[in-house]
Amino acid sequence: MLSQTESIPTSNYTSNSATPKRATSGVYLRGRYEVQIEDNDGTEPYNNQISAVYGFLSPTEQMVKKAGEWQSYDITLVGRLVTIVFNGTTVICNQEIPGITGGALDSREGEPGPIYLQGDHGPIEYRNITLTPGK
Repeated sequence: MLSQTESIPTSNYTSNSATPKRATSGVYLRGRYEVQIEDNDGTEPYNNQISAVYGFLSPTEQMVKKAGEWQSYDITLVGRLVTIVFNGTTVICNQEIPGITGGALDSREGEPGPIYLQGDHGPIEYRNITLTPGK
């Protein structure tokens, strides 16, 4: 796990990730809400697949590239409202996350928290990570 030390209430997170075959990972927003990163063959969108808010919000469509190719994420979180642009397409637009996802650092949803990168289900590569605190 890679985590920032500063806690922030609102943010925009952008990055690229490359996932080898059969690997999974996630980006935890405020340490509480996991956006799924994984190798996926482009099956129907579901709430535990790539670009989903794990267990809660499914992407509207799968814009996934092949295993090992760089995928791009642009994620904005304001309160509990999240927008996810995945590989240039908005797949979740201003939807409310109903609660914390598994693996959350804590359950204090009203408080700021860190971004952390999960890395325990295969070797995930990240690059071009930008975190912009909200105003």
